[in-house]
Amino acid sequence: MEARAVLRYAKISPVKARQVLRVIQGVRAGDALYQLKFIPKKSARIVEGVLKSALANAEQKGLDLESLYIKKAVADEGPMYKKWLPRAHGRATMMKKRTSHITIELEERKEEG
Repeated sequence: MEARAVLRYAKISPVKARQVLRVIQGVRAGDALYQLKFIPKKSARIVEGVLKSALANAEQKGLDLESLYIKKAVADEGPMYKKWLPRAHGRATMMKKRTSHITIELEERKEEG
């Protein structure tokens, strides 16, 4: 059985979100939640919320919360907000504010041994 949660249009660059997602990939869900509390990044707070949502979805499905692992943690690109920044001599430079779609899938695994 699986449970998943998706956060769309998160106001963080996908590259920054992937840094945190790499840390929790394949880890037990409880341990990942504990690790995210000590990572001093904005993306860690966002990913923590998505993981809590995935755990709540798993609880609704009746899965055992102690045997859940993070099967897949992905940050895909969302749309970019484009702004113009005034520069010298009447010119302008485009700023791209990147967004991301963060997906976390949990899977129930039985402990061996």
